Amino acid sequence: MPIYHTLGRVPQKRHTAMRRPDGGIYAEQLVGHEGFTGTSALLYHVHPPTTVQSVRRLRELAWEADEDQTLKHRHWRTAALPTGGSPTLDRTPMLFNADIAMLHVAPDVNDAHFYRNAQADEVVYVAKGRGVLESQFGELPYREGDYVVIHRGILHRWRLDLAVPHKLLVMESRGHVRWPKRYRNEFGQLVEGAPYSERDIRRPGELVTHDELGDFPILIKQFDALHEYVLDHHPLDVVGWDGYFYPWIFNIHDFEPIVGRVHQPPPVHQTFQGDGFVICSFCPRPYDFGEGAIPAPYNHSNVDSDEVLFYASEEFMSRKGIEFGSITHHPDGIPHGPHPGRYEGSIGQKWTNELAVMMDSFRPLKVARALRPAEDAAYHRSWIEAQHARLAAPANGAALASDRPAHAQPTTAH
Repeated sequence: MPIYHTLGRVPQKRHTAMRRPDGGIYAEQLVGHEGFTGTSALLYHVHPPTTVQSVRRLRELAWEADEDQTLKHRHWRTAALPTGGSPTLDRTPMLFNADIAMLHVAPDVNDAHFYRNAQADEVVYVAKGRGVLESQFGELPYREGDYVVIHRGILHRWRLDLAVPHKLLVMESRGHVRWPKRYRNEFGQLVEGAPYSERDIRRPGELVTHDELGDFPILIKQFDALHEYVLDHHPLDVVGWDGYFYPWIFNIHDFEPIVGRVHQPPPVHQTFQGDGFVICSFCPRPYDFGEGAIPAPYNHSNVDSDEVLFYASEEFMSRKGIEFGSITHHPDGIPHGPHPGRYEGSIGQKWTNELAVMMDSFRPLKVARALRPAEDAAYHRSWIEAQHARLAAPANGAALASDRPAHAQPTTAH
């Protein structure tokens, strides 16, 4: 995160004594990535963050791959996956490789424990829900449509507003999640022409300091397992911090779509950059406006990447048979494209209200066995079945009404 931020009280110089009211010294802690050379923050604690009372290996987190690894296009409906439980303990794995994993959870209880992912950055897309992310960096309110970015090693806790349902898409990255390089100048500032600016980034606000002794469990994900550490004090005891390393939020509705006279390729929708993958946002926008332009995407083969789409609305310009919460996987090695009728039906259309999160991985993804109950087993045949249905329909030279995506005027909903 190339934005300096600070909350609370910090000393004038780093690594110098900051006195407590009783004359003692606040415990300084450096938190960051890439050793001592990446982005980092300095935190000042009431109690040392190392006073651990007990530790145990709680449970293994091995993800089992589906035995059916046939090369084919696949579709799953996340509405059929288990719901309820903890936002950190009850995540269903869906797709994964050595660089990136995608999980789903629809929690309905608040955690008593704090959580730290020590082996991955997390990008959590809030498809439904609202609440507050508590962390040592302060409170960060979240809402529907937010990408909540929690870098590796950040201790936090989800405080769900249980009055509303939650649906979270979790992406775990082995590498550091960041803004795309082409959006940044040599100083790290977002450039003019980028699809968002620093004003769109939400950072921790109120810093709440707890000075409490007791038994406070922290669950840490590391070595593909959960480990329980019990501290002798409340971990949110930070009185001040500063730096470039902290949780932050970007809302998908603040993404400014790039449009052109003819169809623009998916990289214009890129939102985040990772090691071995990218995340893109497909948002409501005007369609391509050139004479004869075809707004629906052309058939294409991603010869070095797998494409995964999470549909955050029921509309998508090129696809039939999907619903809110659907996930499609179009793997490397076979072409994919619009369903029959969508290509022709998009011509002359003015607007799309589609909303989707795309993750493209540059190494093949494995499908998790846990996705089996949610699969639309006939999806790989949906192109030919739709084509046969069209050929069997009366030939009138016009696209069938059912082939045309629904459209509406622009909205500014958040």
